[in-house]
Amino acid sequence: MGAGGQLAQDFIRAVAENSIGDEIFPLTHQQLDIRDAKQLKLCVEQARPDCIVNTAAFHKVDLCEDEPENAFAVNQQGVLNVARAAQQSRAVLVQFSTDYVFDGTKRSPYVESDEPRPLSVYGRSRLAGEQAVQRTCERYLIVRTCGLYGRAGSQSKAGNFVETMLRLGESVRPVKVVEDQVCTPTSTFDLAHHLVALIRGGAHGLFHMTNAGKCSWFEFAREIFRLAKVDAKVTPCTTAEFAAKAARPAYSVLDNREFRAAGFKDFGPWQEALAHYIASRRSS
Repeated sequence: MGAGGQLAQDFIRAVAENSIGDEIFPLTHQQLDIRDAKQLKLCVEQARPDCIVNTAAFHKVDLCEDEPENAFAVNQQGVLNVARAAQQSRAVLVQFSTDYVFDGTKRSPYVESDEPRPLSVYGRSRLAGEQAVQRTCERYLIVRTCGLYGRAGSQSKAGNFVETMLRLGESVRPVKVVEDQVCTPTSTFDLAHHLVALIRGGAHGLFHMTNAGKCSWFEFAREIFRLAKVDAKVTPCTTAEFAAKAARPAYSVLDNREFRAAGFKDFGPWQEALAHYIASRRSS
């Protein structure tokens, strides 16, 4: 579900590249709205999947503050609909979540057992989705990740942070980026390939999955321009100056502790993942 997004597109490619006879049934939002429980149940009954990967979400963080009903309708009730369908069909459910379930006060990387304390409607609705899966499904993977960007984002109007920076970098005006929010931007290419390994390894439970390291959004922007060889003037600003509607955690770096403990090789540094993205963007 949500097959049109950048994570879904990279996951579909990753499965195809490492196929062991897999049959994939990608469904976009236009084909299936996860808020429609009846249609969802019918689709799952017809497909009879072994695994359901749900990437559908209401993820416009600031808009969630204005439309909390819609945010919870998708991120909680929609996820509950998917969870019920997965449980009824005995399929493993892979559900994504976010670093925004934390409040950012810890100042060291968050592990899976840390208590969530979301600051925004978006964060609360995604946490509610996690809890719906945990209450409903016997077999599930909940994957918290952060700052996603991928190839499909460079080819769509929605874009991603990297594409937004490169577009703004074409202007003569300075680009202002917050420097007091620290996280780990994550490549959907890397996440998709590690996710395929996790699913095929038979893992279940809650996992943090991001690239390694940490940076502020300002540092991320500077590295984007450096790698893309764009001579843009980027200046730091504070969260207060940026004045976004939704509160963001000041520190939301995730530690992939459970992923490593399950015997999987950890992700590479975010800088390497970004360099790969910029290089593949040039060649596409």
